[in-house]
Amino acid sequence: MKYGTASPKSNANLIYGRIPVRSSIEAKKANKLLVQKGFQDESLLKLARDNNLPIEFVEQSVLASLSRNGNHQGVIALVQDYQYATLDEIINGCQGKKQPLILILDEIEDPHNLGAIIRSCDAFGVDGIILKNRNQVQINMTVVKVSTGAIDHVKICQVSNVSNAIRVLKSNGFWIYASDGSAKLDYDKVKYDGPTALIVGSEGNGISRLVLENSDFVVKIPMLGHVNSLNVSVATGILLSNIRSSSK
Repeated sequence: MKYGTASPKSNANLIYGRIPVRSSIEAKKANKLLVQKGFQDESLLKLARDNNLPIEFVEQSVLASLSRNGNHQGVIALVQDYQYATLDEIINGCQGKKQPLILILDEIEDPHNLGAIIRSCDAFGVDGIILKNRNQVQINMTVVKVSTGAIDHVKICQVSNVSNAIRVLKSNGFWIYASDGSAKLDYDKVKYDGPTALIVGSEGNGISRLVLENSDFVVKIPMLGHVNSLNVSVATGILLSNIRSSSK
């Protein structure tokens, strides 16, 4: 174990919080731990030692700076670059499954929303997430923290063009369902049969026109209260749960 105050030059490959750090160690993605002096989670330290990870004890201020004052809970892991899957890998992983389910994100901007969506995807057995490689939040330490380890269990791929990805999915037998407030069809009035891809749009602008036009069905969650929309991560969880329950 090493004591010091040295810190990495970049926080691009850092994750923080006990659950995400533990998950990264178990997934063999962590390279080193930075731990606050006086840290008392012996089970986490033992896990790091068992995996031969270097442990450096630092002042709380170092962790606060690296996590941008996030809730680091006394530990940060230096991890490998996030490895995105390919679209082919996600599709191939669906082979032989009774109800393959893929989520497509059209320009989600908030890392907290993306992290929460990844967590829902793990909970409902989503086979992969497709997101654009530009104009959309990518995997960063906030996304990892909010996902509470789920990111180590859900495949994510980047594509340059969502419409092209939709065409590839259709050629592989997937039905495409877009969620949009303008839809006339309620989400719970649809039978989701066979390979399914669900699209959810950005927090401000929703799904782009071209992506909507390339969808097989457009559905909505009816609003009964005084607001006309839900947070995108909440809406995604509702839609994924319904797809899973309707396919049983």
